[in-house]
Amino acid sequence: MSKRPEERLLDDVLAEASPPDFRAVLLGETLRLAKRRRCWRQTRSAGGVLFALALAAVGVWQQMQPEKTAAVHATAKISAPNSYQLVETQPLPASAVATTKNFATVKTFLTVASIAQVATTGGNFRVINDEQLLALVGGTPAVLIRTGPDSEELVFANPDDQKRLFRNK
Repeated sequence: MSKRPEERLLDDVLAEASPPDFRAVLLGETLRLAKRRRCWRQTRSAGGVLFALALAAVGVWQQMQPEKTAAVHATAKISAPNSYQLVETQPLPASAVATTKNFATVKTFLTVASIAQVATTGGNFRVINDEQLLALVGGTPAVLIRTGPDSEELVFANPDDQKRLFRNK
């Protein structure tokens, strides 16, 4: 098999520029790296096998050991006082149950004699004007406020004055 012209040219350039033992050094370095990789692969696989064997040995050793039984100590049961009070209930007897009745069923009868009638007589009052009303309050501060066309309200500045004036009446 003949080399192409580009490969021959590259061989010629490398042969002229490199020292005479360049090819031997390059080949030796390549072989050393390949040997190192192979050695590392073999070491890893051997390490994996050794690790698996060690795990198996530990497992077998644990199976061979007699079981250690824990000493069972009898513990005394000490009862603590309850933090609650239990309440038990029972249903009440039927005679103790209170019932209600509907007022619609109860009929009430009233007699005329039990109703008090109060009759009033008319004409026992006199209409006074605003000045006469304010004169009745006796000089206490008060205001007459009109709340509508025919309605007024007498308001005292001090509510105690109203209690004092109308206490005896």
